[in-house]
Amino acid sequence: MGQYKNILVCVTQQKTCERLIRKAADIGGETHANLFVIHVAKNEWNFLDNKKEGEALEYLFNISKSVGANLSVLKSDEIAKTISNFAKDNNIDCIIMGESPDDHKENNFYNELKALLNDVEIKVIPNN
Repeated sequence: MGQYKNILVCVTQQKTCERLIRKAADIGGETHANLFVIHVAKNEWNFLDNKKEGEALEYLFNISKSVGANLSVLKSDEIAKTISNFAKDNNIDCIIMGESPDDHKENNFYNELKALLNDVEIKVIPNN
């Protein structure tokens, strides 16, 4: 396990992403890393319209706060590029993301991020 200074957790608007934040806190706790949590919403998505997803984000915001992290919600249609820019701006050296139920899509996203951030370690946490 590497020594990380800044860990970024990528979350979707689901409460199950709590496990990703807790995993990052475990990894970061050993090295006193700074934790960042990010959710990128597509531009046409309005979480004020969707109570359940808004509640999930609020829940994740509170989990993030409890482990000393800030949850940033950004709007963009270029999700990988937005995460990449955020990672560069915050000197991220490890990204934690969940496994996608659609493997093909997840691999594309992983590969896109890896191409943009080839010097950042990306850990994909299995769903179980």
